[in-house]
Amino acid sequence: MALAAFFILMVPLRRRLQASGMRVRLWQMSIVGAVIGFLTGIVVSTGPINTPFFLAYGLTKGAFLSTEAMASLAIYASKSAVFSHFGALTWPILSKGMIVGSSVMAGSWLAKRFVLRMDEGQFRYLMDALMLVAAATMLVTALR
Repeated sequence: MALAAFFILMVPLRRRLQASGMRVRLWQMSIVGAVIGFLTGIVVSTGPINTPFFLAYGLTKGAFLSTEAMASLAIYASKSAVFSHFGALTWPILSKGMIVGSSVMAGSWLAKRFVLRMDEGQFRYLMDALMLVAAATMLVTALR
């Protein structure tokens, strides 16, 4: 529920920061990355928690998608190495992960042309909508 509340609050906060001309700086992104990395190590997945920060940094469209993809790759490669080292990454889990990862890669590849044709304003609205849908899904799941 806390993560859902964070997503909901970040939509108007990010818009307010953008309207005032404030942007997240690169050194601030390193702090955000450290916090998100720590949280990702504690829980299974933090979902799209880095989305508002990437948008506040100024990433949109292809730059956003590629940065998100590389960040996810780094996080999940690290987690896979640690889980493998401690014997928690079995072949059935690895094969399911490969299926999910391949599906996400295919979806990103298919959506690329659509996203690149959007203007930056449309892209930001789309990302805000996706953040709110993610928050609503988390709330529904938490309240069950």
